[in-house]
Amino acid sequence: MKTDIQRGLVLRNEKCHEHYTTEFLYNLYSSEGKGIFDCRINVLGHLQQGGAPTPFDRNYGTKLGVKAVLWMSEKLQQVYSKGRVFANSGDTACVIGLRKKVVAFSPVTELKKVTDFEHRLPQEQWWLNLRLMLKMLANYQISLTEYVSGQMEHVTRRTLSIEKGF
Repeated sequence: MKTDIQRGLVLRNEKCHEHYTTEFLYNLYSSEGKGIFDCRINVLGHLQQGGAPTPFDRNYGTKLGVKAVLWMSEKLQQVYSKGRVFANSGDTACVIGLRKKVVAFSPVTELKKVTDFEHRLPQEQWWLNLRLMLKMLANYQISLTEYVSGQMEHVTRRTLSIEKGF
């Protein structure tokens, strides 16, 4: 860490070892860093919600994992030069997720612009326009004239295709 390396990442499964907890590893790296580097703990939020993962969760997690590793491999090939990695552009730090039914990589620099960090939420939440309709469907006493639909997105029927993932 005293050389040109700027970042490091430690990934840990919650069941990897009973004594090597996240807190233990954080304390270990913090005490050994002593001014050379600092540490943070980031525990993925969806894993904190608990419960046993369903087959869908496992399948989806595997698909996202494969796409993430392929993306990282591709990026490393692009930024590798003369025995060094130059990953200093905005698209080298991304978050993978669904965007309009498509798995996409969003650069962290773009997400920073649309995130409410104080409340840890997106600044614009697409589903808020649906609250009145949900109340109507739940038999609340709301008239149709009170419901403001907002902007509707045009949806077209596509043919089913195994190549395109249905």
